Amino acid sequence: MVVKESEVCGGGLEWRINFPDHGSSKILIVPHHHTISNTRFCRFLHAFFVEGLFSKIYGFFREAWRLGMDDPKKFFHCFKVGIALSLVSLFYYMRPLYQGVGGNAMWAVLTVVVVFEYTVGATLCKCLNKATATFLAGALGIGVHWIGTHFGEKLEPIFLQGSVFVLAAVATFTRFMPSVKARFDYGVLIFILTFSLVSVSGFRVGKLFEFASHRLSTIAIGTSICILTSMLLCPVWAGEELHNLIQTNMEKLADSLDECVAEYFRKDAKSEASNKISVGYRCVLNSRATEESLANFARWEPAHGGFNFGHPWKEYRKVGASLRSCAYHIEVLNGSINAGTKAPDFLKKHFSKFCTKLSSSSSAVLKELVFVTHTMTRSAKIDIIVAEMRSAVEELQIVLKSLITQPINVSTNNSIGNEESDASNTSMSLIEIAPLVTLSTLLIEIAARTEDIAKAVNGLAN
Repeated sequence: MVVKESEVCGGGLEWRINFPDHGSSKILIVPHHHTISNTRFCRFLHAFFVEGLFSKIYGFFREAWRLGMDDPKKFFHCFKVGIALSLVSLFYYMRPLYQGVGGNAMWAVLTVVVVFEYTVGATLCKCLNKATATFLAGALGIGVHWIGTHFGEKLEPIFLQGSVFVLAAVATFTRFMPSVKARFDYGVLIFILTFSLVSVSGFRVGKLFEFASHRLSTIAIGTSICILTSMLLCPVWAGEELHNLIQTNMEKLADSLDECVAEYFRKDAKSEASNKISVGYRCVLNSRATEESLANFARWEPAHGGFNFGHPWKEYRKVGASLRSCAYHIEVLNGSINAGTKAPDFLKKHFSKFCTKLSSSSSAVLKELVFVTHTMTRSAKIDIIVAEMRSAVEELQIVLKSLITQPINVSTNNSIGNEESDASNTSMSLIEIAPLVTLSTLLIEIAARTEDIAKAVNGLAN
């Protein structure tokens, strides 16, 4: 066997091995370390661009597409923003319009970007707050500047600084007031900004009134375009969004209650779909902030659809609070069902009829309340269904009392040797019936919360 070493053009080493017996040879090429480094670098680029960057971009567009398909109104909102900006940009591109606003057309563009919101109520709230605050702050700033001119050149800056300090401090303090923060927080912020801008710039600007009037006119143009675009092109009303949200939350509570009780008494394994339904109450628990904001914005909207001006939007907050109270109890019910302690099969079979009847009655009340909320009229069947729910509560209470007065011995032994074993069997009985007692108590409490929801919805319908 003969071994020869030689270099190849690829930068590696070539080893030729000759076998004299067979008259054959083999060539072995050892790659150079530069070749290995290039291979690793190519793998890094492939992992970074193909598996990392491109996959993230694809996932982003896929998530955007799914979001748009689930709620097409978000797509329309994007087009509305683009249309509003295109319209207001005409005041900047067209010379007659540009000269008409004194060269301050960019303020109108900035106004559209800042105040255009998803719902009509939110857009109206911001537009009216901005326009009113700008007018009041501009007028007050001109008045302060006029008074300051009577103090002379030395005292005028001191007076202007003092007025800015006092009014900014007072306006900032009002933002902590709940009534002001809920509806006029944005307006107070614009008031501070505009007043500071007008009063401070008035010390150097000669034509202060013209400056303030141009700023007010450009803001009026921007807010008008936002209001018209929001109300005329596929409007999204905050009142309707709130109304639909309350109905959806009621349906989710009813479905979650039925699924939780059915899951406890079901013998087969829980599927993924049933698990998704049983935790639907979590959406109700997380909807408080959305309900509060929609209720505030709905008060700014004019009459639309089946909602007149002055519609009792505050009643929706009461309904939402009652729904969350019921959802908290369903959450505890779901936690107790998923606990490790299990009741005997014969006890579950004995209680399943009464627990299922009560949960079905409670969910039937919630589903009927969905119809009441949808039609905004009091239902003739709601009193009958509530009476059936109360009857189911009484039956379950009777079963609980009989269980307490008649202890159940779950021991399989026919003879008990001593008092110690008897005490052990009794304690085991209490441990085994505890899950059913907890389940029954929670169902009774959920029925009481459901009755509170019925009262709140009837008050809204009336």
